[in-house]
Amino acid sequence: MRGLESGQDLPNPACARYGSLGYALAFVALPLYITLPAHYAQEFGMPLALLGGLLLAARLLDAVVDPWIGRLCDRALNLHPGRVLPLMMAAALLLAGGFVAVFFPPWRSQQSLLIWCAGALVLTYLGYSLLSVMHQAWGARLGGSAVQQTRVVAWREGFALTGVITASLLPSLIGLAGTALVLALALCIGLWLLNRGPRAESVIRPERSARPDTSVWRSQAFRRLMVVFLFNGIASAIPASLLLFFVRDRLETPQWEGAYLAVYFSAAALSLPLWLRMVKRFGHARSWAVAMLLAVAAFGWAALLGKGDSLAFTLVCLTSGLAMGADLAIPGALLARLIHGEGLGGQAEGAFFGWWNAANKLNLALAAGLSLPMLQWLGYAPGLRSEDALQALSFAYCLLPCMLKLLAAALLYQFWIRPPSLKELP
Repeated sequence: MRGLESGQDLPNPACARYGSLGYALAFVALPLYITLPAHYAQEFGMPLALLGGLLLAARLLDAVVDPWIGRLCDRALNLHPGRVLPLMMAAALLLAGGFVAVFFPPWRSQQSLLIWCAGALVLTYLGYSLLSVMHQAWGARLGGSAVQQTRVVAWREGFALTGVITASLLPSLIGLAGTALVLALALCIGLWLLNRGPRAESVIRPERSARPDTSVWRSQAFRRLMVVFLFNGIASAIPASLLLFFVRDRLETPQWEGAYLAVYFSAAALSLPLWLRMVKRFGHARSWAVAMLLAVAAFGWAALLGKGDSLAFTLVCLTSGLAMGADLAIPGALLARLIHGEGLGGQAEGAFFGWWNAANKLNLALAAGLSLPMLQWLGYAPGLRSEDALQALSFAYCLLPCMLKLLAAALLYQFWIRPPSLKELP
């Protein structure tokens, strides 16, 4: 498709062609984070402590290389735009091949299995990160109005939510081999549609693009946005880490786990058009603040629930899912607008999104690192249902995220809503 003129808005079909790759990227993420630990423990008998250390090391390495990948993406987009799609195709092959290698190792002895899994994970994460950062930078370069940028991100995240739901069902329905085949097909279709989708013309300013990565942290607006993003992200990741404990021990409704997740993700997906309208009327920052307060209301209510309150918790999942839709659509669009506002549009999107992805992965690590030790310190253990243990669980699952969300909302107001000098771009 022809390059897009700067500021030109896109119709929904063009946004859909761009966003379709988000399906495959989200599809592969869930098995790597959720299915893999149980698979290696049950199928190959790998000790949990050893497996946990391996996964932690691989994820930390993945986060560390994201900023470097961002610089590589900017170089490709700025200097070699014709090589971008071949580079993404190579990353897709690496991702698909690594996925197969991780789940189908040729050896079963513990030492050989450990080495194989470590190497396969590094390759898989490398392909995944390269595709993700390039895809995000591609979308940010499309420019357009605030609503336009939110629409682009919403289509990408809408496909991602569909991918998460599909990936949660397929391994149990068609097995891991069938799941790997679906992943390969999804990557091929996503890249084919991306090739037919919108793209922005490269804008090269050598005097400013020689070291775009250094411009990232010189931006006060970016530093402030990252602080809000980190606090809000940790607040969202803590309930995800503790959901099963809360459902099994506080609510005692493990039979409804799948239904809760389906309601949550469906609400997030269906809420995306609502947040688009909110952004159009109130802007990015105010809409995001509303979503944070909505999440606080949902988890504050959850703190009052007890055994058997399945219907009430379904409503909590519905409400928090609505708020999650804003977390998916708005921050990335706000970052894209910030990049253009700093005069780095068409130059440094990869550098910005490289650090952004690293922060997102840090959120997941910090959420587990904060909540799990805190639960143990407060006296909770899985299966323990004493009053003190359940109060500790409710505090960690419900009230700690509320406090972090309120802090994020206060910072968002202080940094983005109140100061006239930081008003959003038109």
